Amino acid sequence: MKLTLDLIRRAQQRLGGLVHRTPLIHSKTLSDHLGAPTFLKLECLQKTGSFKPRGAFNRMLELSEEERKRGVVAASGGNHAQGVAYAARHLGIAATICMPETTPRNYLDATRGYGADIVLCADITAAFAETARLQQEGRILVHPFDDAFVAAGQGTVGLEILEDLPGASRVYVSIGGGGFIGGIATAIRSIKPDAKIIGVETHGADAMSQSLAAGKLVELPAITSIARTLGAPKVCDFTYRLVRELVEEVVVVDDATTVRAMFLILERTKYLTEPAAACCLAAAETQRATFTARDQIVLVLCGGNVSTEDLAGFYSRFVTSEHR
Repeated sequence: MKLTLDLIRRAQQRLGGLVHRTPLIHSKTLSDHLGAPTFLKLECLQKTGSFKPRGAFNRMLELSEEERKRGVVAASGGNHAQGVAYAARHLGIAATICMPETTPRNYLDATRGYGADIVLCADITAAFAETARLQQEGRILVHPFDDAFVAAGQGTVGLEILEDLPGASRVYVSIGGGGFIGGIATAIRSIKPDAKIIGVETHGADAMSQSLAAGKLVELPAITSIARTLGAPKVCDFTYRLVRELVEEVVVVDDATTVRAMFLILERTKYLTEPAAACCLAAAETQRATFTARDQIVLVLCGGNVSTEDLAGFYSRFVTSEHR
């Protein structure tokens, strides 16, 4: 099914009451820092701590009664797992999530807490393979990005941005598998064609930028970035085409710059984000010389699921080390 503005608007109607309509706030600190009015779309305050329930709910609401009885399955390194588990519990559907053995404990605890069964796998590639096997046994796949209904649910973020800030001119959105940015870009560019959507990845989790450079889908041999929730080993033709057609450019930033941006957001705005969200500020910093006072910058902070253990480790590795 093709992703359209109508499909995203239908998703917005059906998601009412199931997910938060998250705030879009102006940050004077970040506006001064970037040299243009800057706004934060706080999906880190969404249910489960990320945007993922939007797509998960929208996909599962499409299931027939017979399909719901068969249960759903998904592969995830964290946020999609929680989104699917949360939505499935709410809808009375059994959920099985295949996750890498290296998944942080806070993601595992939260996913189990929402009632899902977890199958631990060697890595994310093995998790996708196990998901395919369970799908063959009869479970219904809720893919993290290769699904128009999932992308439509994520695209409701774009509708909310323009409802709150019609003049949004540059919107920075993280890319994992590409469903999130594909949905947002479809929504915003359909309504405001002159708006610029900028995708953001981190080195070591940059399957989309590598695919665009190669002109074909590229699979990463491993995810080496700390931004685990951007860790899709490959994108898909569906999201690749959306990004190629609708996204202005994809900026790739390093882990150190991302962590410094994360702590700047935390210290000055008091919102805890994960690296996969903070990289949007890191990307905007690389382009601030091009901003004008007429711009209205939006940083989509896609999630805030970072453990205190990781937070301390990031600070020691990337922040404290700068001052040694």
